[in-house]
Amino acid sequence: MSTEAEEVKKLLAFKKRLEKRVEKLESELKELKSILEAVNSVVLAKGFKRAEIVKPSTLTPPAETVPTKEEAIFQQPEFKEIIPLKTSSGELLAKLYVGENFLKIVLAEDKYFNVNTPPFHQFLVERVLTKMQQKDGELAKAGKLKPEEIFSYSIIKEGDIIREIHIKNFDAERLKELKSSVKWTLEKMYEKMGGQD
Repeated sequence: MSTEAEEVKKLLAFKKRLEKRVEKLESELKELKSILEAVNSVVLAKGFKRAEIVKPSTLTPPAETVPTKEEAIFQQPEFKEIIPLKTSSGELLAKLYVGENFLKIVLAEDKYFNVNTPPFHQFLVERVLTKMQQKDGELAKAGKLKPEEIFSYSIIKEGDIIREIHIKNFDAERLKELKSSVKWTLEKMYEKMGGQD
């Protein structure tokens, strides 16, 4: 066998080992990402325990501890605009605190919006929030968006009761869609709750 043929054979064997290693690392990365996602949701849930009891009129979350990187993403000190979402009869459903590329939706404290009440999960989570996230994920894979620019959201709950929804990475068009989608969802949920105060 010629030296060149031997080199090709060695290169093919090396290529095969590399492919197996890449496959193993991709599998490991996927597993680590899902673990990180779970840890992030626990960190966010625990990090916002105090923020859940803050009155909606308070614009900044309490700064008692130095936030982790994940918490810092969602702790914006200033909001450019506060938009109240009300029913047609004037009943307050939630307030939207709009910051620089950050949105905090604080649900009315006197309402108990259950995460299992339709159309919250079926419409708002699956058809609006998750769709926006998936679209950005695809753009990031195609290299058209940086990973840190991907639309993301976090739902802060107290048991099954939704207290806040935090959203980052959106534009003016998405803000308009989010505002109308959240208002419509909360109105439908409020109706199902029997217009409970």
